[in-house]
Amino acid sequence: MSLRAVVTGCGHYLPARVVENAEFEATLDTNDEWIRSRSGIERRHFAAEGETTSSMASAAARKALEDAGRDVSDVDAIVVATSTPDLTFPSAATMVQAELGMTNGFAFDVQAVCAGFVYALANANALIVSGQARNVLVIGAETFSRIMDWTDRSTCVLFGDGAGALLLEAQDGQGTPEDRGILATDLNSDGRYRDLLYVDGGVSTGTTGYLRMQGNQVFRHAVEKLAATANTAMDRAGVSAEDVDWIVPHQANIRIIQGTAKKLNLPMERVVVTVQDHGNTSAASIPLALSVGRERGQINKGDLIVTEAIGGGLAWGSVVLRW
Repeated sequence: MSLRAVVTGCGHYLPARVVENAEFEATLDTNDEWIRSRSGIERRHFAAEGETTSSMASAAARKALEDAGRDVSDVDAIVVATSTPDLTFPSAATMVQAELGMTNGFAFDVQAVCAGFVYALANANALIVSGQARNVLVIGAETFSRIMDWTDRSTCVLFGDGAGALLLEAQDGQGTPEDRGILATDLNSDGRYRDLLYVDGGVSTGTTGYLRMQGNQVFRHAVEKLAATANTAMDRAGVSAEDVDWIVPHQANIRIIQGTAKKLNLPMERVVVTVQDHGNTSAASIPLALSVGRERGQINKGDLIVTEAIGGGLAWGSVVLRW
């Protein structure tokens, strides 16, 4: 027997404000066609005044718990992936813990930018497999609209806000690729590429800063590294691309998504795509896509899923799981 971290609930939250591409035409030298053709993005959601990363994370977590038929008292740990926490400290995860009324267990944040949710899943899996926790809420939540330079058309049109959550529960498996739950993970980083995607400020520098990105360079690294990490994780899980029901990638850019699928020899019909409606929500994008894909009827119990993401650091990785 092998202990597996099995997804038993999922949910997501999106702010009420929807920003269509056309809204940027009044302040930037851009238009809907330009944005769509380069990114595949048509609209995104922006958090309202007073709406925070932790409040959105809490809303998504409640939906995941409801979906799983679980109470917060059943949860042993909360892991929040975010690069845009409410405060420098305490962690967004402890704020979620308090908001949910959870008085037991522990909570912490993971920061790996757009790869954050993959890192969070890998950490939650390790907690469950090691016996440290049995039920773990894994949340990705971001308010990237708060770190945008609204004069930079190459970045500010790409990002959005939102949150997604999964509940992982410890269940016994047979130790085969047919088991439900997380089958394999692969994590990577290379700090030599820090200048390709970063925020030019922070606490120790005494500045707030804005997101900066060398888009062409990020694209060049993304397709190669995403395909490589997905193949590594599949090898570790003992599965092949032919076995995969769905790729659920980080929703950064439709060209990256298409390029990675092609490199993996998988048709786009087997890729869950939400970038057109949400933009790039960083660490929230994979759980958002999983939840939306489930709502659409694309993702069903027993499906084999590969998630992969790359973000600032550079940090990248993948998770293979059976729903």
